[in-house]
Amino acid sequence: MTLDARIPSGPVAQKWDKHKFEMKLVNPANKRKYHVLVVGSGLAGASAAATMAELGYQVSCFCFQDSPRRAHSIAAQGGINAAKNYQNDGDSIYRLFYDTVKGGDFRAREANVYRLAQISVNIIDQCVAQGVPFAREYGGLLANRSFGGAQVSRTFYARGQTGQQLLLGAYQALEKEVAKGGVKMFARTEMLDLIQVGGRARGIVVRDLVSGKISSHVGDAVILATGGYGNVFYLSTNAKGSNTTAIWRAHKQGALFGNPCFTQIHPTCIPQSGDYQSKLTLMSESLRNDGRVWVPKREGDTRAPHLIPDAERDYYLERKYPSFGNLSPRDIASRAAKEACDSGRGVGPGGLGVYLDFRDAINRLGRDKIAERYGNLFEMYQRITDEDPYQVPMRIYPAVHYTMGGLWVDYNLMSTIPGLHVLGEANFSDHGANRLGASALMQGLADGYFIIPYTIGHYLAGTKLEPVSADHPDVRAAERAVEERTKRLLSIGGKRSAQSFHRELGRIMWDKCGMARDASGLREALQRIPALREEFWSNLTVPGSGAELNQSLEAAGRVADFLELAELMCTDALHREESCGGHFRTEHQTEDGEARRDDERFAYVAAWGHGGEGKAPVLHKEPLAFENVQLATRSYK
Repeated sequence: MTLDARIPSGPVAQKWDKHKFEMKLVNPANKRKYHVLVVGSGLAGASAAATMAELGYQVSCFCFQDSPRRAHSIAAQGGINAAKNYQNDGDSIYRLFYDTVKGGDFRAREANVYRLAQISVNIIDQCVAQGVPFAREYGGLLANRSFGGAQVSRTFYARGQTGQQLLLGAYQALEKEVAKGGVKMFARTEMLDLIQVGGRARGIVVRDLVSGKISSHVGDAVILATGGYGNVFYLSTNAKGSNTTAIWRAHKQGALFGNPCFTQIHPTCIPQSGDYQSKLTLMSESLRNDGRVWVPKREGDTRAPHLIPDAERDYYLERKYPSFGNLSPRDIASRAAKEACDSGRGVGPGGLGVYLDFRDAINRLGRDKIAERYGNLFEMYQRITDEDPYQVPMRIYPAVHYTMGGLWVDYNLMSTIPGLHVLGEANFSDHGANRLGASALMQGLADGYFIIPYTIGHYLAGTKLEPVSADHPDVRAAERAVEERTKRLLSIGGKRSAQSFHRELGRIMWDKCGMARDASGLREALQRIPALREEFWSNLTVPGSGAELNQSLEAAGRVADFLELAELMCTDALHREESCGGHFRTEHQTEDGEARRDDERFAYVAAWGHGGEGKAPVLHKEPLAFENVQLATRSYK
């Protein structure tokens, strides 16, 4: 397969405008003849569904939650990036583009990243018009704060609940179209397979999570906006329902999977407190604007933090990366925390924690100002830990957060299956090997509001699509395959729950393919995961039936997909003999412990094809050209 990214010609700053003019259009009267299926109703899905319905398309939108308001986008706390330069501190579209390419350790496609930076300025205007209550300066202008990997303040925020407020804006736009009849909403509905007719994506097979009924929906194009797959690690900051099923089933149908091993570890998470936990809680990166990260200088120092004088504290991010300090990028800050804990200087139970201390900020700005900026985050931390962060430092530790990998898409956000478009975290396109904080919300809204309405119109206008009915043989075959898979999961009759398999898989992935990877550990994982998968299909128990609300059945299907995805992630990590961003191979590091890229051999997107059951995946490469940002060793010192 030859990968065609369909990147427009011309200077990078002109590509998107040129492409918009050259794309084919669907005239307004013809738009209502087309039916688009949108899977997912977070920021990317809700904004895409609302915008396309506003343009006149018929839209069906599916989510497995009881309401689009429960999408995981709500959990993004700290802010959204945009290159408006309100602070007059030197920001620009080009600087946001540069920071994002550099932050992704030169493993992202330049054209996509520049377009994202361009569109960022429009997103803020769109959201303000929707009533999103961004923080404002005294004079009324929108406020900005800093995030990791940048030396300018470009992050717009609504206290510590930016994702929630942005999602409510997109939700209102979506519900307006639902009320008008432009969008038909299917809540509590999970996509279980993709339907292809004539080699094009034409529909999906779904299960009603309340009644258990399996049915099919067909249309002219399919959009997947189903988020990331961080829950393959079992413990992550993702919502428990987040999974890989939609994109994995599409992958098995022929959609290539780009850079599956690129996983982001977030440095600012509440440490795990016991084996009973099923998820972890993220504390926003915005806290690192005013909080200082430190550990005791002496190994095994168990004194209370207020008893440790400054001279005996190691503010290690400020020491190692003086230019960026506590706002170093996430992958660097995470590895630095792990290094401190591995040296025996970690704090809290098991020594798996570092301090995030607001003492100096409170003394400088006053408690009221800190409460104004972070009050709801401080309250959340206190409720979970029973410790008051105004009085004692927060304890944090890195945790799995975001996945930069996802289905491969071209410049038009279309996968290698014609008609299947992929938005937001579900695709691989914009963040390379490491995502800068506050860029996930930016990408989701850029894809949904400003990119897909153009590019999907181009696809529909240039494609002759025959009508497909619900009784088409290909539709019925896809439906039967889902029914048979469901029956198989229910009929195994073993002794272990899906959760127990998921927990064991998560431990393998965290130990062997987590913050640090090496060849021997990855090879061990590639032996253990197939064995665990074999046991899953012979010893799984799923109580109940398929014709009812059955969360054990839901979990079993998702874990089955995680077991397959995990093997691909380890295969990808083993093949990429370099360190870059969140992919840190311990064999490939500098003398001072930084990532060592190999641009001669690995400056490409690794796009994997499904080889078939029991067969090795097939690697395809998209070379990455850096014409506007010079390849260089990433430094934040």
